[in-house]
Amino acid sequence: MKIWIDADACPRVIKEILFKASLRLSVPVCLVANKSLAKHHSDLVTSIVVADGFDIADDYIAEHAGPDDLVITADIPLAARIVASGGVALDPRGELYTEENVGERLSIRDLMMELRSGGLIQGGPAQFNMTDRQKFASALDRLLTQMVRGRRPV
Repeated sequence: MKIWIDADACPRVIKEILFKASLRLSVPVCLVANKSLAKHHSDLVTSIVVADGFDIADDYIAEHAGPDDLVITADIPLAARIVASGGVALDPRGELYTEENVGERLSIRDLMMELRSGGLIQGGPAQFNMTDRQKFASALDRLLTQMVRGRRPV
């Protein structure tokens, strides 16, 4: 089991929660980004820097993450790829992507992009806050407990 982090847009506080969980459970973590990342003090944490380009980091994660791994991403198309391949993906706000919800989330994302490009709406997701952090930590704990015991998340 390994935790993959789509690190380009993952909030720093979420990375810190993941690093602590990694140490507590001895689960390796791999951050993937298209820019250099800060060095880490744990042998369990590695970083992969991929070339600049649209979806290069996502492609790397999708190609290397296995069905027993956990992928942390806010990128819904990447999450859809992970779920379609039988993997497990979690949003930094604590929402588990599933076969039941990822298609709907992808459709809503596409609609919102279309509305933004047409000037009908502005802005993006709400500011990340303490409730999001707590929700993520709780969801991560439940998920890792299930996965370490060899069970598929529910």
